[in-house]
Parts: sequence; C-alpha cells; structure tokens
Amino acid sequence: MNLDATFSALADPTRRAILARLAEGEASVMELAAPFALSQPAVSKHLRVLENAGLITKGRDGQRRPCKIEMAPLNAANDWIERYQQIWEQNYVRLDNLLEALKQDAPEARGKRKKK
Repeated sequence: MNLDATFSALADPTRRAILARLAEGEASVMELAAPFALSQPAVSKHLRVLENAGLITKGRDGQRRPCKIEMAPLNAANDWIERYQQIWEQNYVRLDNLLEALKQDAPEARGKRKKK
C-alpha cells in the first residue's frame, strides 16, 4: 500500500466526505456529486485521486458507473497510525509513573527543607 497516496487523498475534506458516503454503500458519480457545490468534472477529479490512491474502484452497470470504497489502503493507514498511538500511550504511562513518583517524594522533600 502507498501510504503517501492514501494520506494525500485523505487530506482533502471533499474526498473524506465522498469516502464517508461510500462507506454506506456504492454510489454513482452523480449521487456523489449531489451534496457538493461542485461541478461534475470537479467531483470526477476528486474521484480520480481517490481511485489512483486505491481508496475506491469504479464499476460499470450499463450507463451507471458505481463507485465502491476499498478498505485495504484505509486499513494500512490505520495500522500505521495505531503503531504511533501505542508509542504515545507508552510515553504517557511513563510520564504518569514519573509524576506519581514525584508526588510521593514531594512531602519528604518539603519535610527535609523545613528541618534544616
């Protein structure tokens, strides 16, 4: 999977909205264009970017060209993000442990300062 192409395609809110619609099921180019204040050629350009990134496929059903979401690139992006999420969660656990240790040491340190 090409993560660069996936993230580049996902960077645009219109393309994310198109993918959200396709997550509900197949739709034609006209159906996908309907909620946007864009021309059909503009929507077609967005679809081409999504298709080149492997995020959608277009079929043929007579005159209709239904688009369908492809999950493999999204799953690969999710896997990549989850790896970094785990790293950050481990960092937060270490920080929590350090803060807890500092809290426990703090009363002793204050008591020692007063005794001097």
